[in-house]
Amino acid sequence: MIDEMLAYNKKFVEEKQYEKYATSKYPNKKIAILTCMDTRLVELLPAALGLKNGDVKIIKNAGGVVTSPFGSVIRSLLVAIIELGVEEIMVIGHTDCGVRHIDSEMMIGHMKKRGITQESIDLMKYCGIDFEQWLAGFDTEEQSVQDTVETIRNHPLIPADVRIGGYVIDTHTGELRVIC
Repeated sequence: MIDEMLAYNKKFVEEKQYEKYATSKYPNKKIAILTCMDTRLVELLPAALGLKNGDVKIIKNAGGVVTSPFGSVIRSLLVAIIELGVEEIMVIGHTDCGVRHIDSEMMIGHMKKRGITQESIDLMKYCGIDFEQWLAGFDTEEQSVQDTVETIRNHPLIPADVRIGGYVIDTHTGELRVIC
């Protein structure tokens, strides 16, 4: 599959199809979106919000959550705000999220089946990784969005003038509900 994608890319470049996507690194709408990596959102979310290339910064991870106050999500948001002019943040969860019901014991069991040793898991725990929290899911999409918004709003490095809102998008219709 990757070879097919690389072949497509070569043709894409040769035919200069990239030209219609030209934009700067600065988001036109001065918005950053934190959302889930769910495949259903790849085209649906931008289409449902009327976004085109260059309009927003999109940060994606499993569940669209902040798992660490000093991890890559907050770092990305800080770069977007301080260096790239972002003034608003949208936290967008979605219906039927796969992260909703995962739990750490299940994930650890699956890791072991894939060849990850107990020694490696113990090493992570020894290094301070709280697997129960790090691999945990959440009860509802709405609560997850609200918790993530509060984490960002209360972060000591996020400027107080940045507007932060929480939403849930329906993965079938694209309808966006305001949570907070």
